Amino acid sequence: MVSTGNGTTAATTDLRGPLQRFRVAAFVTGVGLLGLVVVMVLRYGFGMEEPSAVYSPIHGVIYMVYLVVAVDLALKARWTVRGTLGVLLAGCVPLLSFVAERAVTRRVRAGRKV
Repeated sequence: MVSTGNGTTAATTDLRGPLQRFRVAAFVTGVGLLGLVVVMVLRYGFGMEEPSAVYSPIHGVIYMVYLVVAVDLALKARWTVRGTLGVLLAGCVPLLSFVAERAVTRRVRAGRKV
């Protein structure tokens, strides 16, 4: 990696855009998962199927966008397969996408592989 003179390296500078997209996608996915939990409680706890019928497909699209953005960052940052799968699966567990986002951001900015 080449130092740019302001404390960053050329590799982390190249990853700035993909990392920012990943951070936004991870946040939206985390909030979306919390929304899905609320919708599932309404559906199975109170018998209200309408919110689930509307929100579940929206959540599916949000998660697909997260997958694409995470794989894009993984390819550009040359993550390991294990690390990539871990980050992809983090988008399935409520609150875990927030944790994964922080860990990924720290590692990418430090120039380490996930």
